[in-house]
Amino acid sequence: MSSDELWSIGELAERAGATVKTVRFYSDRGLLPEAGRSSGGHRRYGPDALDRLRLIRSLRALELPVPEVERVLDRDEALEEVVSGQLREVTSQLAALRWREASLRLIRDCAPGERADRLRLLGAVALPPDTAALARFWRRMLPVRLPARLVTTVLDSVVPRPPEEPSPAQVLAFARLHELVSDPRLDSPEFRPTPPLPAGEYRPAVLYEGLAEAYELAASSMAVHGEAAVHGKAAVRSEAAAHGEAPAHSEAAVRGEALDCFIAAYAQALGAPDTPAFRRRLVGLLARHDGPVIHRYWKLATGLFAPGEPVLGALHHHLSVALHAQVEARSA
Repeated sequence: MSSDELWSIGELAERAGATVKTVRFYSDRGLLPEAGRSSGGHRRYGPDALDRLRLIRSLRALELPVPEVERVLDRDEALEEVVSGQLREVTSQLAALRWREASLRLIRDCAPGERADRLRLLGAVALPPDTAALARFWRRMLPVRLPARLVTTVLDSVVPRPPEEPSPAQVLAFARLHELVSDPRLDSPEFRPTPPLPAGEYRPAVLYEGLAEAYELAASSMAVHGEAAVHGKAAVRSEAAAHGEAPAHSEAAVRGEALDCFIAAYAQALGAPDTPAFRRRLVGLLARHDGPVIHRYWKLATGLFAPGEPVLGALHHHLSVALHAQVEARSA
């Protein structure tokens, strides 16, 4: 290519619709190939530099950082990786903005006397929020001998994912839930929730595997019966579900196979036969486990689950109530 076909830095900038300062910046970083130098030592560029400069400007228009642009220019296959990373970052930023918007609405619309407390609650939660504190709460609750795969299964079932587009009410519920599970008093024996069965007297893996099957059966039964309290947003609209109360048709929905499976999980974990006497004993064990901390956890968490997503706390409560009703009926 002759010197007449090469462009100065100003000519390249003009052809690309950029400033000389911009071209010099990218050239100094080694991102624009020089086709040569003038007799006076000035840079000269050809069509390859123009194509490269246009590509750089397109990538920068997507707000890719310069180091990421350099990665794309170094390796063609890096573009997909870089774009995917930027999409994850943008998604996180959008989630933070949605939570911020809902938080601002929560403060704006509440009574003046409530604002200080709500600001305190919101100040303890990151935007967008994570569920690490909730997971730690349940890990403290679970038996130490529980296999890792079952721990993961339980956490997936009991820890709600923060909604992508939360309402102010959901923001408040999550903040209160975060406060509940972060309470330092949970480390003291008198405040810590009671284990599902006496420590050292049962096989944890057998119990949790059996309960998972029972909850699945109960969810299917309640879905067939059109039971709204098993679902997140429907449950939060239900006054009965919000207060941990189970309507009569909920008990009917979880009777039969689901209830038998639920009871069998406890019986097999304890190595005990499923007898009327055991069922009476189990009613007492379940009542002991369903303390104020767990009750409040599910009251706050229920509305954070996605529509159509089974809420384990509601399923467990309905099965417990169905068992109590059955024992009462047989004792009458």
